[in-house]
Amino acid sequence: MLTIFNRPMQAIDRRSFLTIGGLSFGAGGLPLSRLLQAEEPSSSGTPSGLRHKSLINIFLAGGPPHQDLWDLKPDAPSEIRGEFRPIKTCLPGVQICEVFPRLASRLDRCTIIRSVVGCETAHAGFQCMTGWPRNSLQSLGGRPSLGAAVSKIAGPVDPTVPPFVGLASPTRHVPWSDSGSPGFLGPAFGPFKPEGPDLENMTLRSVSLEQLSDRRKLLAAVDTLRRDVDASGVMAGMDAFSQRAFDVLTGSRLLEALDLEREDPRIREAYGDGKPYQYQYDGPPTCNDHLLMARRLVEAGVRVVSLSFGRWDSHSANFDLVRDHGGKLDQCLSALIDDLTERGMLDDVAVVVWGEFGRTPKINPKAGRDHWPRVSTALLVGGGMRHGQVIGSTNRLGEHAVERPVHMQEITASLYRALGISTATTTLTDTAGRPQYLVDQQPLPELT
Repeated sequence: MLTIFNRPMQAIDRRSFLTIGGLSFGAGGLPLSRLLQAEEPSSSGTPSGLRHKSLINIFLAGGPPHQDLWDLKPDAPSEIRGEFRPIKTCLPGVQICEVFPRLASRLDRCTIIRSVVGCETAHAGFQCMTGWPRNSLQSLGGRPSLGAAVSKIAGPVDPTVPPFVGLASPTRHVPWSDSGSPGFLGPAFGPFKPEGPDLENMTLRSVSLEQLSDRRKLLAAVDTLRRDVDASGVMAGMDAFSQRAFDVLTGSRLLEALDLEREDPRIREAYGDGKPYQYQYDGPPTCNDHLLMARRLVEAGVRVVSLSFGRWDSHSANFDLVRDHGGKLDQCLSALIDDLTERGMLDDVAVVVWGEFGRTPKINPKAGRDHWPRVSTALLVGGGMRHGQVIGSTNRLGEHAVERPVHMQEITASLYRALGISTATTTLTDTAGRPQYLVDQQPLPELT
């Protein structure tokens, strides 16, 4: 007899079963059956004919140095331009940092935005997850993140796969591992985090490590569980949402997506694992394989995956840090672009790479760069957007935007559009019963 959570299936009643099926999702540990009920699309939910569009939101925690990534200033004084040299890309006249040779040959499938404005100085991913400053609607619970909003508006693609997943590893500086708050929508629309309690609650705990390594034994045990539950009559007595909770517990799509051992070894090698983790301190590691896992998750039906890649708070040793983090990002991001292209997914999956702000033009005495919210940078891939371009520019020293300032909300609005959601007409109802628009800005026309 298979046992879940150390309890034999034949000895449980319906209430006990629902407790067993109460997987912890979202910030409030809401039982999965209630999560799935809350996420059932309303009559005004998914627009007719909407294809399965997805987003991978890559947060460069700590604030990446814009002038050492994709907006180099080779003609600036040495105390501004730093140690890196620019390299040519496949786009005529466009140069990026030497630590991105792979990305340079794929830039025709990307858009670089060099003039991002509207940043705050806070060390958190809040604006990259919502487009809004942290204090917006704080008295009502705050603005929902893009992933939470999409969960509410569109619901799940597959009832056994959560629409919003956060892969951010836990960090000592907690805001850097924020995958996106549900805000005033409530914890039912928070991200599923496949680690810690959430992943533990998906484990059939009576299965040994040896059985877990043997997929045939595990699948046989799950089949036995399904038969036993059906025979007991418990399955027939559960409502639709509890049935879906059970499907997640015993289903395979989500668990298979999270199991990188199932991936082609050549693909895994192309992404790399980002080890050894360097310059991590109180921030996220450089988990290259999280980008591979993100691709597997959206392929399985997840609508939004957010993750934190590296700790870019380079107050000292800026150039050593960028060599390490940048080289690893170059590998896994290029592998993701190729992977999505080869699988025919590039037009359906949008990817954004950005941080909470830029860094000071002038290098400090510790060979570092400090916080600089006046301008930042972002990179976009896929999502059916028009690519092969650079939007905006900064002045000679990289101090501020001089051509086409792009507000963070314009990028967020563009991501919503890539997901098939109109920011001009779509609203969410806050806790006071008032409709709230997703963002105040319009999508970038340059991307259409």
